Amino acid sequence: MKKIINRKSVILMSSGIFIIAVSQIFSHFVELPDFTKGLFFGIGIGILLLAIIFGKYRTAQ
Repeated sequence: MKKIINRKSVILMSSGIFIIAVSQIFSHFVELPDFTKGLFFGIGIGILLLAIIFGKYRTAQ
């Protein structure tokens, strides 16, 4: 079960970073409204937060 949770968190984290990166690259070449830029950035941050919550990362002791 632990491997499944870690795999899901890695998938969520990589997809969140991918969404943010694609929106930044796309907005560099095409003029996007501020709402659209903020929407994609917010979705990416939300997915990254979900990855942290589901990942149950522990600090080193």
